[in-house]
Amino acid sequence: METVRYGIVGLGNMGRAHRDNIINGKVEGVKLTAVCDLASSLPESREGESQFTDVDEMINSGLIDAIHICTPHPSHRELGIKALEAGLHLLMEKPLAVDKTDCQALIDAYERTGKKKVFAAMFNQRTDPHYKTLKRLIDSKELGEIRRIHWSVTDWFRTEYYYAMGGWRATWKGEGGGVLLNQCPHNLDLFQWLFGMPEEVTGFLGFGRYHQIEVEDDATLYFRYKDGKNATFITSTGETPGVNRLEVISERGVLTVEDGIILWDRNETPSSNFSLESMSGFSKPDTWKVKIPIDGRGGQHIEIMQNFINSILHGEELISPAVEGIHSVELANAALLSAWEGSTIQLPMASEKYSEILKEKGHNSTFEKKKIDAKATASADDFAQSNKT
Repeated sequence: METVRYGIVGLGNMGRAHRDNIINGKVEGVKLTAVCDLASSLPESREGESQFTDVDEMINSGLIDAIHICTPHPSHRELGIKALEAGLHLLMEKPLAVDKTDCQALIDAYERTGKKKVFAAMFNQRTDPHYKTLKRLIDSKELGEIRRIHWSVTDWFRTEYYYAMGGWRATWKGEGGGVLLNQCPHNLDLFQWLFGMPEEVTGFLGFGRYHQIEVEDDATLYFRYKDGKNATFITSTGETPGVNRLEVISERGVLTVEDGIILWDRNETPSSNFSLESMSGFSKPDTWKVKIPIDGRGGQHIEIMQNFINSILHGEELISPAVEGIHSVELANAALLSAWEGSTIQLPMASEKYSEILKEKGHNSTFEKKKIDAKATASADDFAQSNKT
């Protein structure tokens, strides 16, 4: 195979943006041969691009080698399994699925195929050089033992208009959650990618705190790790201008990632060693103020798509294997379950209980959400932020 025949299902903001990137030649080794959505959402057809309103027809058309699923979250499990069973390479938008049970069903379907096809997830922030640099520092043990982590990521501000644009948005039945399932899969994925999975999760959530919605738009999460370190994760779609500040406190000082800059107040001597050896009760290790130069934000969505294509054509190692997508979903599920039950959730969590509660919430919901008549199109402002959805 020299060129991957590519299909996109779901032409909302991100689906259209991915389509444009392929059409404009920003991804090599790929040809867009099919798209699928409601008839009212289909764009003007281009030469060589077949258009479908039935995803089963597109999957079984013989016109595509790979499919990119950009539909609302609750459909990910069904569509993903169909694509895998049809022998297609699959790139899934985040989150991998609504809940851990659905994620596991997708992974099981992938394993049943013998893992012969490429199965990736759109975790584009893994391409950001800030986080890639931090991961190198962690993996190389340069930071020493990590003692505490705090990430305040509250720059996901959204308006009432945003939530009213689609009837499925911010509902238990249509989306399966709020900021933890829509905006923060990126950050939760990075969290587990960098620091691993905790053993306990406690969630303090606000449901419809800032907007006329029934799901969470405000979250404070507490993570406890087996090695004793603690972590907090705070996010919201109701605060502006918001911040995005990641702090890593370790034996070697305090490292922060904020405003596109990595700053490291680096202890000359690891804190534990200094504490044991110092003959003064109030002294501290000498520190160096280190500013780590970082250029740009990486390839983001385009890099993930190119990596997906390169993996199909050349066996390139995936940046974001879809099987890892279960972890960010489990963190979000555990936080929601914790808030609903008022208790701490042990990981790995039993997913069946969460799935049952979520289905009941969707089935029994009487919440009427404000709606507007807005066609889902990709605006320059929407895609300019690269990772905002």
